[in-house]
Amino acid sequence: MTATAPPLLRFHQGTAPLFISMPHVGSYLPPQIAARLTPEARQVPDTDWHLERLYGFARDLGASILAATHSRYVVDLNRPPDGASLYPGQSVTGLCPVDSFDDRQLYTRADDMPDDAEVAARRQAYWQPYHAQLRAELERMRAAHGVAVLWDAHSIRSVLPRFFEGRLPDLNLGTGDGISCDPALAQALLGEARAATGYTAVLNGRFKGGHITRHYGAPARNIHAVQLEMTQCSYMQEAPPFDYLPEVAAGVLPHLRRMVEATLAFARSRQ
Repeated sequence: MTATAPPLLRFHQGTAPLFISMPHVGSYLPPQIAARLTPEARQVPDTDWHLERLYGFARDLGASILAATHSRYVVDLNRPPDGASLYPGQSVTGLCPVDSFDDRQLYTRADDMPDDAEVAARRQAYWQPYHAQLRAELERMRAAHGVAVLWDAHSIRSVLPRFFEGRLPDLNLGTGDGISCDPALAQALLGEARAATGYTAVLNGRFKGGHITRHYGAPARNIHAVQLEMTQCSYMQEAPPFDYLPEVAAGVLPHLRRMVEATLAFARSRQ
């Protein structure tokens, strides 16, 4: 039996000038797309699993939270609408991906891959609503508080040879090489991340922030954006069944919370 399609997004409006976006937590595949994918792809292994649970404390801080429900295999919400590469010269997946992080084909047959018309239709049906909500909430927040800070939450397997050599640092902060937020915020977060005993951290390393961070961050308008790409081994199983591991997550959670609290403190200092 086919599962009932969920709403395109989950949105909670908070009371603080902090907005947490989770564009890659969705795992739902519409049946007309799932039928064309390989059995492995239907397991959506490249999902940012369990982030809503990991960031469960954010509601208590008054944050607004936006989470996707559909898989990034339907459309990647953190890519520009024209599909332009965010990392020219490096291997990347597309707006409507046709291959996985392990560089395996997602579609059973080549003629099952989405053509330009289907990509345009998916962009309209799935990409636009998320970004409309994101844009509207940032503007509401800025109007209400005089400032808005966007935290784009992501996670990824710690070892992915397609994208980087060796093991990825655990806490990867990205600000588009400094364009998406005030330098004071970036340095405060890097300080918190580097103080996390047992975890490694970097600012604008392999992951500098995707489309959301780079597009919506506008420090001159007092809208600041930062991305955090966490290693999944910091809180969950990186292989199927991709279970959340509470005893592992308990190690990183206090550090993550301090980073988010530092972000909120920065926001309030700019009100």
